Amino acid sequence: MTELADTFDAAFSKAVDLGNRIADKDKDADLWDIADGLLAGAIQYWLYSRQPCGDPRCQDCMPISTAQGRMAELNRLIAQLASESEYFHTPTDANAGRA
Repeated sequence: MTELADTFDAAFSKAVDLGNRIADKDKDADLWDIADGLLAGAIQYWLYSRQPCGDPRCQDCMPISTAQGRMAELNRLIAQLASESEYFHTPTDANAGRA
């Protein structure tokens, strides 16, 4: 496994573990509130990490050189990661087939 994959997997696992620890600690906590808080923190960190370098000709920063560009990249990444999740489709979805 590459160092990049190791870093991604570690961050992913720790975020899920944090959500589980918060939920385990407070049995009355709303899971949606926990998830929304984790998502808000993740978005904040992602936006912080995607600040352009300041060189208007930087090819690496071109896609994220504007707020709209960052939102487009964030939306693309959200769609990709969500569709890859084991929880994207669930048996209780309103459009799930029933036999």
